[in-house]
Amino acid sequence: MSVFADRLHYYRRIFDAYLLPGQSQLSFWHETPEINGNWSAGKLGEYYMLFREKADYQGHYDASGIPMLDYRGRIGLQYNPIAIAQWGLGNYNLFCRTEELGRKAKFLAAADWLSSHLEQNPSGLFVWNHHFDWEYRTTLRAPWYSGLAQGQGISLLIRAWKASGAGPYFDAARRAFAAFSKPITEGGVAFTDQRGNLWFEEYIVFPPTHILNGFIWAVWGVYDYFLATADPFAKDLFEQSVRTLLLNLERYDLGFWSLYEQSGTILPMVASPFYHQLHIVQLQVMHRLTGNEVFLRYANRWAAYSNDWMKRTRALCYKSAFKLCYY
Repeated sequence: MSVFADRLHYYRRIFDAYLLPGQSQLSFWHETPEINGNWSAGKLGEYYMLFREKADYQGHYDASGIPMLDYRGRIGLQYNPIAIAQWGLGNYNLFCRTEELGRKAKFLAAADWLSSHLEQNPSGLFVWNHHFDWEYRTTLRAPWYSGLAQGQGISLLIRAWKASGAGPYFDAARRAFAAFSKPITEGGVAFTDQRGNLWFEEYIVFPPTHILNGFIWAVWGVYDYFLATADPFAKDLFEQSVRTLLLNLERYDLGFWSLYEQSGTILPMVASPFYHQLHIVQLQVMHRLTGNEVFLRYANRWAAYSNDWMKRTRALCYKSAFKLCYY
């Protein structure tokens, strides 16, 4: 009965978030993905995506001005460290362009929140926890952490340290980076598959699902840490993860759309239109970061899928069926 009740609550929450008016967590996540033209590979500057709308998020904020997301249903209003990092990165980009002190105050507020909310997991590694249960293949029970959160938190903290010179931001980034050095079986966020491919997992489940967008965002955090520190270990992790992407992109290509993850289910988890567009932008960034034409080739191929209404319709049907049958 509890499984049925949980499923019913899930469908109600999803219905509320997707179909009813008003703010939900989707109001934050589903801005149009945009590459930021104001950065150069090998230089720690503006973040790789604009996050323009996220910087001016119109939803709920706490008394300290930190954004909170409304997940509706039993989850309700929550802090999400990934959202806080992205809000901060969007404001950092705008500060770099405008030098508005209000923008600086916002990205430093996000960095302060991230610095003060690092928590040790049972393995003693410092992570950003989500303090709410999340419906997935296996329900993620609070508190749960994420390679995506680790990467984007580091990306913001390194930039806050660069802009302010405040040592505590760098110290927090260093503590958070340690999770990339440990496998998920030891409390970290890394997983090496049977072919020797190194992954960073957005959701810590076993077997891992290799969520594409979360992996790429985590990789950017590793890259930013390398740019700030010249740490050869971080450089090696970045190079290994680039190799993993290059060897596995074909597994995310259905021939008409991209996959969100390697779900291991009978029905594949096709990316939503938002995440498909996000994949395209992320691959464009990876092309600029590495110079490897494979990333641009897949970005262009997936963009062509988006422009074909038959492929869009087919992808939507797959996605809807998956959502009804799984998560």
